Amino acid sequence: MAAASPSRPHRSTSAGSSRSRKCCRGNALEGSRRAELLQPFSCVWEYQEHIKCWVSKQLVTFVSTSWGESPEDTKSIAFPDSISEHTLIPLFPHFVSDKDHQEADWVSIHKQICQLLVPIRTSLPCPPTERERKHGMEQLLRRQKHIIDVAYSTAQEFVWGGKHEEARPAALHALRFSIEVYSSDSLQLVPAYLLLAEASAGAGHLPEASKYLSQAEWLILRTPDCSAAVQYKLHRSLGLFCAAKGDFEKALYHLANDVYLASSAFGLKSIEASGGYFHMADIFFRQNKMDIANSLYAEVTGAWHSFLLKSLRAQQQVLKSQPATSPFTEDREVSEEPMTEAQQVEGIRVLNAILDIREQAPTQQPGETARVLHALAMLHYLLLDIPKARELGLKAFELAKQLPQQESLEPLGHLLKLMDMEPSSTK
Repeated sequence: MAAASPSRPHRSTSAGSSRSRKCCRGNALEGSRRAELLQPFSCVWEYQEHIKCWVSKQLVTFVSTSWGESPEDTKSIAFPDSISEHTLIPLFPHFVSDKDHQEADWVSIHKQICQLLVPIRTSLPCPPTERERKHGMEQLLRRQKHIIDVAYSTAQEFVWGGKHEEARPAALHALRFSIEVYSSDSLQLVPAYLLLAEASAGAGHLPEASKYLSQAEWLILRTPDCSAAVQYKLHRSLGLFCAAKGDFEKALYHLANDVYLASSAFGLKSIEASGGYFHMADIFFRQNKMDIANSLYAEVTGAWHSFLLKSLRAQQQVLKSQPATSPFTEDREVSEEPMTEAQQVEGIRVLNAILDIREQAPTQQPGETARVLHALAMLHYLLLDIPKARELGLKAFELAKQLPQQESLEPLGHLLKLMDMEPSSTK
């Protein structure tokens, strides 16, 4: 009996260890199968349990790609079978406080950046060498800047589409990560604050919009060498905010500063300066001061017409240097883009608004209407929407033929000839 007694604990330990290894392998296989079964969900609460398994799988991938470890090395990293509710909290921003907020955040931006948040918000083992630590910090900074770009562009698209409430969570993400990357007193936060103010004002949250504008204004005031290219955007946002409140006098003051600063940065006839003129014209239009409004609308049309004419000529110069290249082939992608996406959206919005005003005016001005139509035709041509460009170009040509002075017929005829040389196709 005495001899048999010591052997029992040894057998028990061996059996327990074997059972533990089998259990761990079973849990790992089960976790792998559960991760593969993960499907997209419409609500944050519905996928919360499934993401616990998914996080563990993503951590292994992140460690192997970021720190240069092989998949075999990562097998030694121990992850818990389940991740607690508190571990998921960093994956969601601080302003997501209840189910409704989480749903809004998910629809707005979270489904686009959820995978990017996992490696950023999860604690990982400290790399053993300085080189690996530096590489890890560079990777983190690149991921954070990428999230800023994605969140900002998403919020901007919502604002352009008139979905201001949906834009707010995305803009808040852009602001939060901008603070993490650049610090809370950096001038780099101004675009996010201004976008948040525009989204909040459009959604009817004027006190919040005022708060964000004050933050942006303070950052600019405490930066003595802040460029006019940044300052004019603040004054435009302040002008639009005052106009939304009905304070037209103060709105015109800020928009006048907007035009002055944009002109000093980009030129008197630039499309950047024309934005301030357009918003001033809208205010005078609402005050029924039509003479001033029409004059300012003509200034805006002239700026866009000149800019688009130069862009069209620049494209033709590129095509002449590359005879085999057509503006409707993928080869056009290699040339420098004449307009940013923001400029494209603004051009379509502004010129269509002016066209509606011109066509509905009691006293018709065929010359101004033809110029707006010509500008819109060039814009749609550059965006490869050829049927729409041809429709607008023909309308402009018919109006231009009725004018006593027909200087605009030649550039219009050239544009129509360009469209006739290419198939009727859209982008």
